[in-house]
Amino acid sequence: MFEPYELQKKLVAAAMPSGYERPCGEAIAEIVRPFADEVWFTPTGSLVCHKKGEGKRLMFAAHMDVIGFMATFVSEGGFISFTTIGGHSAAALIHAAVRFQNGTRGIIKLRRQSDKVETPASSVTAKDLYIDIGATSKEEAEKMVKVGDLAMFDTVPRLIGSDCMMTPYADDLASCATLIMAMEQVKSSPNDLYFVFTVQEELGLKGAITATANIEPYMGIAIDLCYSGDEYSAAMEMPVRTGHGPTIKIKDASVVCSPEAIAFMRQAAEEAGIKYQDEIIIAGGTDTSAMMHTGKGALAGCMSLSGRNIHSPCEIVSLNDMKNGARLLAACAQKKL
Repeated sequence: MFEPYELQKKLVAAAMPSGYERPCGEAIAEIVRPFADEVWFTPTGSLVCHKKGEGKRLMFAAHMDVIGFMATFVSEGGFISFTTIGGHSAAALIHAAVRFQNGTRGIIKLRRQSDKVETPASSVTAKDLYIDIGATSKEEAEKMVKVGDLAMFDTVPRLIGSDCMMTPYADDLASCATLIMAMEQVKSSPNDLYFVFTVQEELGLKGAITATANIEPYMGIAIDLCYSGDEYSAAMEMPVRTGHGPTIKIKDASVVCSPEAIAFMRQAAEEAGIKYQDEIIIAGGTDTSAMMHTGKGALAGCMSLSGRNIHSPCEIVSLNDMKNGARLLAACAQKKL
């Protein structure tokens, strides 16, 4: 049986930002081939794993792209300006450690810090930040980093507490790991199953749009992270708590989930004896919307893992939530549509 922590370490080691997901896709493909009848990549790069069945098409989608950075300029002093890939809170990036593709490491710093001390954190943008890679000149820096080079958070998964994992890119690699664990558990199904690891979700659900157009599912279920209402920094009131089970989404800012999908997922959970949480968030969106609104449209729902510190170098998720999430997805896969 797969363990979520070990899977997360493998996926983080292969992770790349939106638009450059192929290494992660290849790593996942190698893991899941024994559990699918056929595996292929779409032209846009999403990984599709098909387990053939006689029934209706049921599509699961977890995105394998992650947020990151791209170098845009090297200063005379050897400092790196950058643009963000995906959604970042610029103020939260100050002092974050990063690593470029070639192994060059650095730290994100705030320009003219003394001038910014009295300004609101919300006023800080990526233009106010730079990366210090330890170079002392433009010539030295350009031997280490070139314009267009990609960087990512330089942290690794670690076990903390009695049941949690602190890791970069739980969003959404923890969901990818959960989907892989579910695939391992599905021995047979009355449905025609498609397990999809999508690209460029962080840039607008692009991979899910093209994959859905290709598959034309009867129902789609996304897997992603949602905010946890039990952290001090929570910006919204919600009952979801880390470690209290996977969630079944009702609504987010991009979609009202199909009542039929919600009922299907709840019934699967109850029949399998899996504890779940109801989820409504007022911000953010997932591949659910893409599956519902692409082509002819599909019934669509979402299972989430609650996460703390989302879109930071140190996201926190519950290992038991991942295990029970995999059980829920497997129960859905094996329940006739």
